[in-house]
Amino acid sequence: MQLASGSLRRIWAVMVKELKQLRRDRGTFSMMIVIPIVQLLLFGYAIDTDPKNMPTAILSQDNSVFSRSLAAGLKNSEYFVIEREAASEEEARLLLQQGKVQFVVTIPQNFGRDVIRGDRPALLIEADATDPTASAGALSALNGIVTQIVREDFRGVLADLKGKPDPFQIQIHRLYNPEGFSRYNIVPGLMGIVLTMTGVMMTAMALTRERERGTMENLLSMPVKPIEVMAGKIIPYVAIGYIQAAIIVIAAKFLFDVPIIGSLFLLSAVLIVFIICNLALGFTMSSAAQNQMQAMQISMAILLPSILLSGYMFPFRGMPVWAQIIGNMLPVTYFMRIVRSILLKGGDFIEIGPHLWPMFIFMALITALAMKLYRKTLD
Repeated sequence: MQLASGSLRRIWAVMVKELKQLRRDRGTFSMMIVIPIVQLLLFGYAIDTDPKNMPTAILSQDNSVFSRSLAAGLKNSEYFVIEREAASEEEARLLLQQGKVQFVVTIPQNFGRDVIRGDRPALLIEADATDPTASAGALSALNGIVTQIVREDFRGVLADLKGKPDPFQIQIHRLYNPEGFSRYNIVPGLMGIVLTMTGVMMTAMALTRERERGTMENLLSMPVKPIEVMAGKIIPYVAIGYIQAAIIVIAAKFLFDVPIIGSLFLLSAVLIVFIICNLALGFTMSSAAQNQMQAMQISMAILLPSILLSGYMFPFRGMPVWAQIIGNMLPVTYFMRIVRSILLKGGDFIEIGPHLWPMFIFMALITALAMKLYRKTLD
């Protein structure tokens, strides 16, 4: 009995000591509270596998009452938002290539006349299917929209058309991923997640490792400028990043049969910008953190939104506005769009340009911040 009582006292003493240590280590304790709350908010509010209000462009070559009713029906639905009226097929295809719209609806010439004649003209719906989940819900809702239009517009002398097959056909073209394979979307996007994970975490440990091992004094005593220290530490990781990217591209091609349509040279040029963004971000965290544990905690706080809010796992356009704002602050969001555009759409420099310049801005800002936080003396 005394032995059990003594054991309980010792357990209690160790437990009290651990609680006091947690209270002193406010960073770890805060992460234990904050991370579950962030996960709850993200999964509860930001994640939606049935996105609505998808940006849509209309290319209308007909001015009949039926084409106007069709456009109004799409606009009034909860799945489509008419943001553009394309003037030509080339403009419509460019909007899809650049990812500015999710759908293009083409209404052919003499659409209204052919409907009245009973010729059943074809209405063309082109969807950016690089992410099958983003377009599936809207495409499945098309039949209901068409039924509503037929019910409202086909009256009087046109009432006989209701009893026949639909007065017009719907042709759906799933571009860039016609089979709807999820791996076409996941595997290229994995490149961004892997480079973010390894780049941010590895460099976040760089300076804190120097401090904890006591070698920071030797580094500070050298006649080396902050930018030189930063360059010397991140260049080896740039090479590692390229090796990781090459492994993923090879696996995508030969293991997962992901089509590689665009230029790998262009992808390589973009990679250097994205890798430097991640390494500079990790260097900034390393400069701000006091130890490796803090550096790891800060890097995890970046990694979680990078996975959930970048469009990697869930459709980006299905998130609420506040989540999209956060996602647009992450370089991995733009890299996701670029790598999918190059590999799946054959995108060139002009088509990836709208997603490339935000990465340059992020790289410049985060590098300047890293230089500011870098300390030449031990405090």
